[in-house]
Amino acid sequence: MQTLDDLFGGHFMSEVADPYSVYARLRRDEPVKLLDLPMQPGYVVTRYEHVVAVLRNAALFSSRANAKGIGLVMGKTILEMDGAEHARHRNLISLAFVPKALKGDLPARIAALANAMIDQFVADGTADLVAQFTRTFPLRVIAQLIGVPIADYETFKRWSLDIIGFGDDPVRGFESAQKLVDFLRPVLEARRNAPCGDLMSTLAHAVVDGHRLEDEEIFSFLRLLLPAGSDTTFRLIGSTLYALLTHREQLAEVLADRNKIAAAIEETLRWESPVQFASRETTTATTLGGVDLPEGAQILTALGSANRDDKRFAQPDRFDLHRRIEEHMAFGFGRHFCVGSHLARLEATTALSALLDRLPNLRFDPQKSTGVVGLAFRSPRSLPVVFDAPR
Repeated sequence: MQTLDDLFGGHFMSEVADPYSVYARLRRDEPVKLLDLPMQPGYVVTRYEHVVAVLRNAALFSSRANAKGIGLVMGKTILEMDGAEHARHRNLISLAFVPKALKGDLPARIAALANAMIDQFVADGTADLVAQFTRTFPLRVIAQLIGVPIADYETFKRWSLDIIGFGDDPVRGFESAQKLVDFLRPVLEARRNAPCGDLMSTLAHAVVDGHRLEDEEIFSFLRLLLPAGSDTTFRLIGSTLYALLTHREQLAEVLADRNKIAAAIEETLRWESPVQFASRETTTATTLGGVDLPEGAQILTALGSANRDDKRFAQPDRFDLHRRIEEHMAFGFGRHFCVGSHLARLEATTALSALLDRLPNLRFDPQKSTGVVGLAFRSPRSLPVVFDAPR
C-alpha cells in the first residue's frame, strides 16, 4: 500500500515544498484514496465537496479519530469528543474567544506586545521575522489570556512544537508534554487557591456533569490550548507576510489601505492553510465519492487541498487579494470549527499592522532564501528581511 512518504516525497511532518501538485492529481483521479497513514491505513479526502461532507456530518464521521493521533500526547481533549460531551467541554473555553470577549483592553494589550517585540530589532534594519517575531508572538498572547506566567518563551515554544510534531519524534513529544505539565502544575494549584479571573482560574473551578474537572483534564485542555492557540497563528502571520512580500503590487495596496489586511489574511488562510489536515473516523459503513468506506475507517480530510479545489475557487494556486471571500476550510468546518479563529484573526491583523507601520520599505533580504514548507503544517521556517531603520 502506498504511503504518504511515497505520495508526497516526504514524511507527514516534514518540509514538503509543494503538496499542491499532488493534491491536484488526487482531486482529479483519486479524490478518496486509501493510503498507509502515520497511525494506520486510512483514506485521504481531497475535494472540497467531500471534505465539507465529512466535517459537516459528525454522526457519521466521528472526531474520536484524534484519540489515536494527537490525543496520544495531549490527552483527552475536545478534539476527540463528539456530541454533548464535546459541547459541554467546548463551552468552558468558548466564551473567552468569542468576538465580544476580544474587545475592551485586549486589542491594545496585543498591540503593546507586538510593538515591544519589534522594539528589539527595529533599529537593526534587518531581521528574521520568524525567529524574532512570529514564532513566539501568539504564544505570548495566549499565555496572557490563559494566565500562564512564562519567562522563557523560546523553550516553551519548543515544547509546543515538540508536542504538535510528536509523530516525527514520539519520545521528545511525550517528554515535552510532561515538561509542560510540570511547569503548569504549581500555576494550577495557585489558581485553585486564589482565582484571578483568567482562563486558568475558570478551568480550575469548572464543573462538568456535576463534577469539578480533575487536574489531568485541565492539563489536557492546556496541552491543546497553549500549542494549538499559538501554532496556527504564528504560521498564519508568517505565511501572510510571505504572500505579501512575494506579491509586491498587492503589498502596495495593503500599505495604501490597511483595511485590506483582512482580505490578505483570509486569502492566506485559503492559499496556504496553516493546518493541512483534520482526522475523522466512520461510525458505520458508508460511501464517499464513489468509494465504499468500512465502519471504523480512518479519514484524513485534506483542508489545504479543499482550499485549492478549482471547482470551488477560480485559479486556486494564485494569491489574489481581490478574490471574493468564499468559505475556506482553514479553520475546519461544522461543530469542530476552530474556537480560536477570532483571536487568530485579531492577532494576525494586529501583528501585520504593527510590522508594516514600523518597518518601512520592508522586503526580503536578497542574500537569503525562504519559502513556505510543510505537509501537515505549513509556514515559512524563516523570513529574512531588510527595511529602513529609523535614523
